[in-house]
Amino acid sequence: MIYRNGADFRAAREKRVLLFGMSGLGKTHLSNLLRDAGGWFHYSVDYRIGTRYMGEYIADNFKREAMKVPLLRELLMTDSVYIASNITFDNLAPLSTYLGKPGNPAQGGVPFAEYCTRQAQHREAEIAALHDTLRFIDRARDIYGYSNFVCDSGGSICEVVDATDPADPVMTALSSQLLMVWIKGGEAHRDALIRRFDKAPKPIYYQPDFLATLWAEYLAQEGKPEDQVDPDAFLRFGYARLLAHRQPRYAAMAKWGVTVTAEEVAMVKDAAQFDDLIAKALDTTPA
Repeated sequence: MIYRNGADFRAAREKRVLLFGMSGLGKTHLSNLLRDAGGWFHYSVDYRIGTRYMGEYIADNFKREAMKVPLLRELLMTDSVYIASNITFDNLAPLSTYLGKPGNPAQGGVPFAEYCTRQAQHREAEIAALHDTLRFIDRARDIYGYSNFVCDSGGSICEVVDATDPADPVMTALSSQLLMVWIKGGEAHRDALIRRFDKAPKPIYYQPDFLATLWAEYLAQEGKPEDQVDPDAFLRFGYARLLAHRQPRYAAMAKWGVTVTAEEVAMVKDAAQFDDLIAKALDTTPA
């Protein structure tokens, strides 16, 4: 790790951390807190994916829908209107909407083959955005004068790396420049995430083999053709399995850094308390 202990982190002229864990446990909360406190550059992997790497896919999807409306079609064909996503750190809906959900088109689903294509696009984009982290560390320092840097990673980071491989290119690159910090949730957090997801299922990136298995199991259980699957019902079916699938992958990543709990993160109110949290984690992590 780039910091030997808590004192080393506190004394560092440049504090650089990457936060990872399931969505909803505090990654963006901490990142926003640090950015708003001043002195910290906030790099959002999901924002980078949605703007730099998938922006054209997203805009083209909007245009396909607009072309179905005669008035908008005429305006688009004459370059009279401009269509683009308004993605922000706090509103990633354009990216989620494009990623979509597989199943019945009448219920907002997309064909499974198209869904897999978009999943593959997301995987490629996420890996590229993670590699961009190192360049943004330099940009934050050289252009804006930020010495401290927080990378707000997506919940699917564990799906695009193999943390059990000491030579994994993404993990080795990131850990060489940032402290990897796992925000770990307990059973209560798991149950709360499931309840929240049940109310409003959101598009997710899956590791390809896991997705293929999950889809086959659901089709067998429901006995429906692909184009009759309720997209939200499928996402609900797989969410608890996804949490279980990701937990050991996050744990493997944590061996490259430190672990803090979601309860501890919820108690952080300012940058000084964040420093305390990371210093404590460093001092209690075996070398």
